[in-house]
Amino acid sequence: MIENKKLLLDICNIAILAGDEILHFYNKDIEVTHKDDSSPLTKADLASNKIIIDLLNSLDSDIPILSEESLVDWNTRKNWSKYWLVDPLDGTKEFIKNNGEFTVNIALIENNNPILGVIFVPAKSTLYFAQKEYGSFSLHTSVKLNSLDEAKKITVTKQSNIVRVIGSRSHSNNTFTNWINEKFPNAEIVQSGSSLKFCLIAKGEVDIYPRFGPTSEWDIAAGHIILNEAGGKVLTLDNKEIIYNEKESVLNPEFIASNNTI
Repeated sequence: MIENKKLLLDICNIAILAGDEILHFYNKDIEVTHKDDSSPLTKADLASNKIIIDLLNSLDSDIPILSEESLVDWNTRKNWSKYWLVDPLDGTKEFIKNNGEFTVNIALIENNNPILGVIFVPAKSTLYFAQKEYGSFSLHTSVKLNSLDEAKKITVTKQSNIVRVIGSRSHSNNTFTNWINEKFPNAEIVQSGSSLKFCLIAKGEVDIYPRFGPTSEWDIAAGHIILNEAGGKVLTLDNKEIIYNEKESVLNPEFIASNNTI
């Protein structure tokens, strides 16, 4: 049984509310600014971030929050044993392109590992969630939920002999192409934006996601546990587990997410 079903329901609803707020800005003239690392920022990112942080604080103000849009100094967060890790709008480039492949990501980290994760895909009205040792689930919804009873359990599957490799729609590079040509020269290539890639592996639509470009911890934490609980793996290139909040930089090592059957 789920350890805290009400908490998971609350986090799912927070993600849905944030996603609904994002959609107020979608398919409109989007004002784009850029952060110091040149990544795009919109009013939708900031509006979603405010909703998530306010609601998480209202649930339990004793659990700190690290968000892409609300950074916390390393000297403070290095002492955290439990915290929320949030990407209020993952796939801002996809949001700007109006292709629907953007997500809201909320993960609960305990002792440097994700123990709960929620990903909501607002434009597709699809919710994914997982809790450690409980499993991964999906649900089609666009409204606040009274329960999670209608959710369907998802698991990784290998559906054919042709390896289905998923790559980033906006961040592909030559390393990715060369790696595929070497490892799986006959692979079927699929493209997707945001943390949706983890979900597609978790529900058996693709097999493997090699990531050779930069990502931050909030980009992958929710997808990490959703994939793990569905039977997959997220490992560094030298087959080590990814650990969260163990260093000042929030950048992840390069990694391979897979259905664990290859």
